[in-house]
Amino acid sequence: MRDDSSKSWKPTALRTVSEWWSYPAAACCVLVFFILLIPLVVKAWPHLSWSFLVEAPTRSGRSGGVLPVLVSTLLLLGVAMAVATPTGLAAAILLSEVTQKRNLLARCVGISLDVLAGVPSIVYGLFGNAFFCIYLGLGFSILSGGLTLACMVLPIFVRTVEAGLVAVQDDWKLGAAALGMSKWSTLVHILLPAAAPAIAVGLVLGTGRALAETAALVYTSGYVDRMPSSLLDSGRSLSVHIYDLSMNIPGAEHNAYAAALVLISLLLLINGSASWLTERLLHQRIKRS
Repeated sequence: MRDDSSKSWKPTALRTVSEWWSYPAAACCVLVFFILLIPLVVKAWPHLSWSFLVEAPTRSGRSGGVLPVLVSTLLLLGVAMAVATPTGLAAAILLSEVTQKRNLLARCVGISLDVLAGVPSIVYGLFGNAFFCIYLGLGFSILSGGLTLACMVLPIFVRTVEAGLVAVQDDWKLGAAALGMSKWSTLVHILLPAAAPAIAVGLVLGTGRALAETAALVYTSGYVDRMPSSLLDSGRSLSVHIYDLSMNIPGAEHNAYAAALVLISLLLLINGSASWLTERLLHQRIKRS
């Protein structure tokens, strides 16, 4: 009889090594995050207060707060995700169905999305300025900036959701077909709930890129730091505000650090809320099933 112990040892050893390697890798990621965060908190905390969050900037940002900038940032993010989420979901659903057939169209669309995901943000800014601001006549506005951010978010969101939909087991689809469920019912009640973690990851990644964007918004939403009156009004995002305070306004470094801490806190809040909502939806689905 042949000894198969050597064959079974290799997968077990590789799995053990990969599991042990994941712990120091995760620790390194956490360590890098705190190395970046701790100096920022130390410099920003003395200048962070409730008045900083509810007042408008004065003296070109050397004093005052970030309320108009924070409102503009949330409006830009809202426009971007309101446009990118339904469009990206529809594209990911279509692409996941077409990809299974492995035709030329699916490969071309996939390559195009990968290329668009790697395009520098300054190129998106020039496109947004030429198309949304000038051609469509929207000018420097929150709407122009939000639509430009949606174009930036779409490739990442579509590819992430598509991967989640493709990963759903075929047995689930076959079971739904055996029960006589329509394609729409299968999509709504089986595929999308199963791909909820991937959708949440896509939203988090898209939100992170939209909140951190600077170059594209300089060309589309503008530099104005007053409270926006509508989506057609110009507005400054937190990332642009941080750049302006740190690079162009002498004596405003303390407010730049405080605004950076607000931006990171906002990002953590959104990411945490998305993760909590995803886990809650999955838990409810498991209880119903």
